[in-house]
Amino acid sequence: MLAKEIERTGIPVVYVTSLPTVATMIGANRIIRGPAITHPFGLDEGERRRIVERALELLETDVEPNTVWEVDR
Repeated sequence: MLAKEIERTGIPVVYVTSLPTVATMIGANRIIRGPAITHPFGLDEGERRRIVERALELLETDVEPNTVWEVDR
């Protein structure tokens, strides 16, 4: 997985997916659960904004491996 390889170089990555189980199995560290498989960032602008803002916050946060966050809808 590309996110894991980028993290290995010391660059933090947030992985947005509607399948967080797969992301944890692969070893991603910062995972945000997206609302739908076809639209992991959501359908409306407000939802997309909340997901992106949360992702940007997580880039600055030290986390335990395989941490999954939910974003309020």
